[in-house]
Amino acid sequence: MELKRIFTVIVFSMLIIAGISVSEEVGQVITPWEKGGLDIHFINTGRGEASFSILPDGTTLIVDAGAMLEKSPRLTQLCPNASRSAGEWIVRYIKNLPGNESITSVNYAMLTHFHDDHMGDITEECPFSKSKSYRLSGITEVAEHFKLDKIIDRDWPNYNYPIRKDKMMVNNYRDFVDWQIKNNNITVEKFQAGRNDQIVLLNEPDAFDNFEIRNVAVNGEIWTGVGNVTRKHFPDLKDLSPEEYPNENMCSIVFRMSYGKFDFYNGGDINGVVDYGMPLWNDQETPVAQAIGPVDVMILDHHGYVDSQNAFFLSVLRPRVQIIPVWSADHPCLSVLRRLLSEKIYPGPRDIFATNMMQANKTVIGDRLEQLKSDQGHILIRVADGGDTYKIIIIDDSSESYKIKAVFGPYESR
Repeated sequence: MELKRIFTVIVFSMLIIAGISVSEEVGQVITPWEKGGLDIHFINTGRGEASFSILPDGTTLIVDAGAMLEKSPRLTQLCPNASRSAGEWIVRYIKNLPGNESITSVNYAMLTHFHDDHMGDITEECPFSKSKSYRLSGITEVAEHFKLDKIIDRDWPNYNYPIRKDKMMVNNYRDFVDWQIKNNNITVEKFQAGRNDQIVLLNEPDAFDNFEIRNVAVNGEIWTGVGNVTRKHFPDLKDLSPEEYPNENMCSIVFRMSYGKFDFYNGGDINGVVDYGMPLWNDQETPVAQAIGPVDVMILDHHGYVDSQNAFFLSVLRPRVQIIPVWSADHPCLSVLRRLLSEKIYPGPRDIFATNMMQANKTVIGDRLEQLKSDQGHILIRVADGGDTYKIIIIDDSSESYKIKAVFGPYESR
């Protein structure tokens, strides 16, 4: 099976070199990324969120590398199976991706926030790194196999906003970052809202000057949509009691990736639906939407949990494609799904894709889930050279075959 996949990749590569266009077809192995294209892979391990992007000039980016260790009937199982950890499956997906077999490093790794489903949980059972300096799970396990040239997170170097975190998971991450800086010559930076020069093309930036990653929000500081200007959305901590401090999800990194007419949104786990009796600043989605405007594709905030995707947010972003990274029986909840589907909130068609919909969701939500275009598999957003069109490709996640289950599009970028 492995030899057959390698042979297929060689054939595809020869066709591309010869200038012959290779289309994506159901049942075939996914074709390699081509220069000028933008590929965004949502990797389904069943244990949290992880994506890998190849930017138009070949610059690479990982956003999150979740690895939940909790076992519960309300959570999805390891995918494709439990023979490896989530971190290993992420590594293998990237390493064995057709056309990607020689990869040894990743240019950028970003953690939207410090939760296990986005960075990797740590217990005493997690193995140590080769250096014995930290344990391996999620992002730290990915870094054991790929050199990460630059790591960007929401709170380097102090990790004390709004309060210092002393959980084993974050302390292990601190040890990991310190070791990588001292011994592996990597750069670590704090994500800075408003900037569009923190993640840039590294190989041929002048050839793709219509590509941009805009830093929209972090730690309650939100881009205004004007120049690089930001404003503070959260109150000053001195005016709050510790019980009122923003939680980890609220502090998530938010960014917009643009390529020509194409726009993609990722907001981590920010909130948009304020709980009863809570202050309005608990809603980050509304000011974020005001800065960003319409997008073509969005990944759901907080996996479609009950506190996300408020009506104003959806009415402004108006995504043609919505992606739900699922790992729990409450992703998405019914009220959120109703808003996603509502043409009263914004008119026109929309296609919804989920990575790993559980039977529990299907039982509770019922026939509304039948409106999803796909509810199982890795999801690839493949944007054409220049950004005018894009496709959604569903890749089989039951094995490492990289076989295509379904192709949707091409969609016209706005």
